Amino acid sequence: MASSDIGLAGELVGGGTEGEKTAAEMSAIMERIRLEDEESRVQAAGEIRRLTKTSSKHRRQLSDAIEPLVSLLRSGGPESGEAAILALLNLAVGDERNKIKIVEAGALQSLLHLLQSTNSSLQEYATAAVLTLSASPINKPRISASDAIPLLVKILGDGNPQAKNDAVRALYNLSAIAENLKVILPLQPVPSLINLLKTSKKSSRTAEKCSALLESLVNFEEGRTALTDAEGGVLTVIQVLEEGSLRSREHAVGTLLTMCESDQYCRYRELVLNEGVIPGLLQLTVQGTPKSQVKARMLLQLLRSSRHHKSELPADTIDSSVCSIVSKIDSADQTRKAKKMLAEMVQISMEMSLRHLQQRASI
Repeated sequence: MASSDIGLAGELVGGGTEGEKTAAEMSAIMERIRLEDEESRVQAAGEIRRLTKTSSKHRRQLSDAIEPLVSLLRSGGPESGEAAILALLNLAVGDERNKIKIVEAGALQSLLHLLQSTNSSLQEYATAAVLTLSASPINKPRISASDAIPLLVKILGDGNPQAKNDAVRALYNLSAIAENLKVILPLQPVPSLINLLKTSKKSSRTAEKCSALLESLVNFEEGRTALTDAEGGVLTVIQVLEEGSLRSREHAVGTLLTMCESDQYCRYRELVLNEGVIPGLLQLTVQGTPKSQVKARMLLQLLRSSRHHKSELPADTIDSSVCSIVSKIDSADQTRKAKKMLAEMVQISMEMSLRHLQQRASI
């Protein structure tokens, strides 16, 4: 007997192929998720969650379970809601069609209800679901038209840590629609964004999304004012500029540049200078993304030209140093000599800022 026949014979002896077993299991699950008995439906939802956790094939095969799961989410109690939402989450991950189908099945209204739940776990799962669904370009307008944005901003302020992380990422997704920024801004999200940035690792994805959202919000005067009014707001952005991922640093320098470019009276420029931005900017001119480098140089030029800089050290010291480093980097195209000079300037600038940093720390 050929080896392929032996293999087939072995599968038949074992009671059928794995594919056949899976098909039978799928059929049984689909039957149970449609039963009236809630306990059976919860068990079926758990099986759907298990099968779709890592398998894109199972997500597609079980897509017809979406409507019954949404029905369970809508009509069941806390246990049923948890089982349904976790199954829907796994069905949606990495599957654009399932994301759209879940929204079309009417899941949003139930999710909005759970976003307001006093059960922190249910609220967390609902936030994760909105985040996942908001990744779909087709879903973004539908979610935006619901009451999701105010609820997400509220969770950003008082949700549990995971819910806050998912809320800011969902808001970032929805901010791709420019009009949503005008909805988000009056809800006063900036203090919560700053607080989340303070407690997050500066190189994390959460910090990246916070920084990106802040960069968008400071295009409005209300956003710029909110950032400067927030306790430690500008300093936190500068810390991201110094310690964040490449993308986060790009958003941070973009935020500061937007503020300073809009600043007719140099109020923001003076604040940014006093918070010790120079070392981070100098580092960014050689270590950042191409966009970061351009923005860092532009901001250095703005700060250098500020007439309202009241430094603790002679203004011409910083002025001439910044002017020199910018011109040399531009002309030498980041040669080894320019990098060495930059490292020396960073050290000098850090020493120049040390007294002010110590004063901030003691406040």
